Amino acid sequence: MKLTSLATAVLAAVGLLFNTPLRSAEDSALMEPVKSILNHYLTIQTELAKDSVKGLDEHANAIAKAVKGDEMKMLSPEVAKQAETLAKAKDLKAAREAFKPLSASLIKYLADNKAGKGTYHEAYCPMVKASWLQKGKDIKNPYMGKEMPACGTLKN
Repeated sequence: MKLTSLATAVLAAVGLLFNTPLRSAEDSALMEPVKSILNHYLTIQTELAKDSVKGLDEHANAIAKAVKGDEMKMLSPEVAKQAETLAKAKDLKAAREAFKPLSASLIKYLADNKAGKGTYHEAYCPMVKASWLQKGKDIKNPYMGKEMPACGTLKN
């Protein structure tokens, strides 16, 4: 009886092993720490769109720490430097300027890894000639804020 139970358990485990789909390249590209980096980034984007720098240093430092602590080196160390520059921004204008290269790096990462389609949308503002990532299709411009919140177009 015990042998039958053991054999059934082993077969069930083997079945689970072989029925589990392999991770796609996109799934791998969006695993931790990239997923949390994008979440911190989106919080910053939302705050800048509201003309706010609330929590910006905390979220930017969390991005830098996640990039530096990533043993798989999914994102370039340059992203950590960009996030640190953003964390040191003293005002809204400086924060928005520092947000541009960080945005460009994360957009490039998603494009290079063919990841995030349908979840993360790239938007572009012709007034500042810069792009950003956001969730949702309603433009929430982090560079123009309340002055021109809907300025921009979705690229994907």
